[in-house]
Amino acid sequence: MHTEPLLEAVFQLGLGLIALVANALSAFAGGGAGLVQLPALILLGLPFAMALATHKLASVALGLGAAGRHWREGSLDPQLTLVMIVAGVPGVWLGAHLVLAIPDRWATGALGVLTLGLGLYSNRRPELGQEERGHQLSTTQRIMGGLGLFIIGVLNGSLTSGTGLFVTLWLVSWYGLSYTRAVAHTLILVGLLWNGTGALVLGVLGEIRWDWVPMLVLGSLLGGYIGAHLSLQRGSRLVKRGFELLALVMGISLLIRSV
Repeated sequence: MHTEPLLEAVFQLGLGLIALVANALSAFAGGGAGLVQLPALILLGLPFAMALATHKLASVALGLGAAGRHWREGSLDPQLTLVMIVAGVPGVWLGAHLVLAIPDRWATGALGVLTLGLGLYSNRRPELGQEERGHQLSTTQRIMGGLGLFIIGVLNGSLTSGTGLFVTLWLVSWYGLSYTRAVAHTLILVGLLWNGTGALVLGVLGEIRWDWVPMLVLGSLLGGYIGAHLSLQRGSRLVKRGFELLALVMGISLLIRSV
C-alpha cells in the first residue's frame, strides 16, 4: 500500500477544512480570515513571505464566495464601492511593498492591540451598526473617510491579518452602515480587490505555494458563501456579536504570537 499519496490527500483535505472554517468565520463576522489561515500556513512549514502571498491569493476566493450570496441581495452601495476602490487599493499596494521592512513581532503586537480595541469599542456601543443611519457626509467628512480607508489599506497590505475587521467597523462607525451591509462591502471589495492587489504584488516580489492553492481556494469559496448566507439570515445583532467575539479571540491570539 502506498501511504504517500494517502497522506498527501489527507493533508490537502486538511488545508481545505482550515480555509473553510477561517473564511466562514470571516464572512459571518466581517473579517479575520488571515488571523486563522495565515498562522496555520506558517505552522505547516511555509516561510512568512510565502505563506503571506499564498494566503492573499487564496483569500480572493473569499470575495468570490461572498459575492455570490450578497450580490443577489443588492448589498453594495455604488458610491461607497468607488471610494473603497480609489482610496483602498493604492494603500494596499503601498503596504505590500513596505511589509518586509516591518519587524514581524512589532506588527503582530500592534495589530493585536488594535483588534482588541475594535471589539471593545463595538461592545461598549450596543446601538452601533444595528440599523442604517443614512446620514449625508460633508466634503471634509468624505475626504476623511477615504483617508481612513487608505490607511486601513496600507495595514491590509503590510500587517495582512484581521484588517477586514477594521474596514467593517470603519464602515459602520463613519459611514453609518449596518453590520450586515458593512460585512458585504468588506467581503466583496477587500476580499476581491484589496487581497487581489496584495497577492499580485507579493506574488511578484516573493513566491506562492501553488500546489496548496487549489484546496485553499475551494475552502475559501465554500466558507465565504456559507458565512455570507448566515450573516444575511441572522441579521445585524448576531453579526455584531460575532464580530466582537472574533475581535477578542484574535486580538488575544495575536498578542500571544508577538511575545
